[in-house]
Amino acid sequence: QVQLVESGGGLVQAGGSLRLSCAASGRTFSNYVTGWFRQALGKEREFVAAIRWSGGRTYYADSVKGRFTISRDNGKNTVYLQMNSLKVEDTAAYYCAGRVGDFTYSPSLYNYWGQGTQVTVSS
Repeated sequence: QVQLVESGGGLVQAGGSLRLSCAASGRTFSNYVTGWFRQALGKEREFVAAIRWSGGRTYYADSVKGRFTISRDNGKNTVYLQMNSLKVEDTAAYYCAGRVGDFTYSPSLYNYWGQGTQVTVSS
């Protein structure tokens, strides 16, 4: 089993920045992907960004490209999501998720989930 704990959410003005963290504990896998997803009120959960533990290849949703950066610290078993130039439409609960296998955009194919952290961007 893998346990994921997110932190770093909060309230920020439009144009500001936040950094989310996802600390993982438990089993480790060589072929593992960590993703960030978000879910706004009344909307479906959507893909934001992901990173492969082996090799570090990254993936981004078009809506966040150029503004968000995903990175990892293998020694700390932690994945970060640096969010810059935040917009009101970025407001959502952000979830860290993990899966063993290839990258996928689909949240239903991720096996492990954190509890979520709220990001609110005010105008």
